[in-house]
Amino acid sequence: MRTFVQKPKDVRRQWYVVDAEGQILGRLATRIAAILRGKTKPEFTPHVDMGDEIIVINAAKIKVSGKKLSDKIYQRYSGYPGGKKETNLSTMLERHPEQVIKLAVRGMLPHNALGRKMLKRLKVYGQAKHPHQAQNPQKLAM
Repeated sequence: MRTFVQKPKDVRRQWYVVDAEGQILGRLATRIAAILRGKTKPEFTPHVDMGDEIIVINAAKIKVSGKKLSDKIYQRYSGYPGGKKETNLSTMLERHPEQVIKLAVRGMLPHNALGRKMLKRLKVYGQAKHPHQAQNPQKLAM
């Protein structure tokens, strides 16, 4: 018996649209990461980017449990001394709701060039409209 290895040229990609309204952030992010990685396909190969394209709408309307809105902190650093900036989840949802989902999914993908390539297949929008109607995305039930 021989082991099947998926070739990058044989990968078939589909487009999915996910409505994040009322979804819990972590549970949504794990499902999205699995689809972006290609783990939902029977021919999954770890070293090949074989995931599908994901469009997330209504990112501003996600839910979190507990006191995460005030206690969850996002940190970034400018590169200058004293340049550390901190923002909590409620502020991020007001200003950049797309980044909240993107950062959650990014942490669940491989931390290498392959993971960065997979993350490019994720499109996140804060509202219900998206410019990808021409790709005929299928609605994905979460």
